[in-house]
Amino acid sequence: MVKRREPTARQVRLATELRRLREAAGLNSRQAAELLGVAPAQITHIESALAGVSEQRVRRLASHYACTDEEFIDALVTMATERSTGWWEEYRGLLPTPFLDLSELEHHARLLRHVAILYVPGLLQTEDYSRAVFSSRLPALTAEELEVRIQHRKARQAFVVPYEAVIHEAALRIRVGDRSTSRAQLGRLLELSEADHVTVRVIPLDLDGFASASSTMTYVGGPMSKLDTVVRDALHGSAFIDSEAQLNTYRTSFLKVEAASLGPGQSRDFIHRMTKEL
Repeated sequence: MVKRREPTARQVRLATELRRLREAAGLNSRQAAELLGVAPAQITHIESALAGVSEQRVRRLASHYACTDEEFIDALVTMATERSTGWWEEYRGLLPTPFLDLSELEHHARLLRHVAILYVPGLLQTEDYSRAVFSSRLPALTAEELEVRIQHRKARQAFVVPYEAVIHEAALRIRVGDRSTSRAQLGRLLELSEADHVTVRVIPLDLDGFASASSTMTYVGGPMSKLDTVVRDALHGSAFIDSEAQLNTYRTSFLKVEAASLGPGQSRDFIHRMTKEL
């Protein structure tokens, strides 16, 4: 058995779900290994994403764990058996792993939702806006590092799944670059908001009693709700959250933010007025 050096976020999620199934069945690693007919270390490697697992073994483990959710099992099998290499792998070794993990999550998503407080969401940024954001990073990026990040972000923007962005007015007014950069970015938001799969909503600054969102959140819909993921910005990268209790909290939080925002048409009018002010 060849151990993986650097499991992807998708591989880690599969391993996590198999561990959760085992724990829900009240079995320890040794007992699971006996049922599967392997050494206990192999269960440990599978559940830490250091080793792959075949379709047959996923289904056998699900049966031993008394899991009867066929849709869920099929989703796990898909995660376990997919062998294609994603476009983001071209950036491995050039970008921090969380960049690649986020790209992988987005690629397999059935929907994307984003709450933005300080910056326009990356999937909706113009190249000049992205350049201004990355250029403000400390310690400063080299010219090569900057270009790699910009090209990676542009590649991520080729998404086709339903995407809803709720953007606070503060993020629209903060000039990460110059006036022309801000004007072009607002124009880009207006353009994208007309796409069938993109919805842009704005939270006005003068909204009373708004405390539903204190930071950026990306909600990535998996093949089924049980496999959704929330991505939060952290000090040294991104934090991926997938426990059911926390997912429910973030689902509720997004619905509150969405309800407090302007409708899509009102939001376009709002952004159009801001564009005229610049």
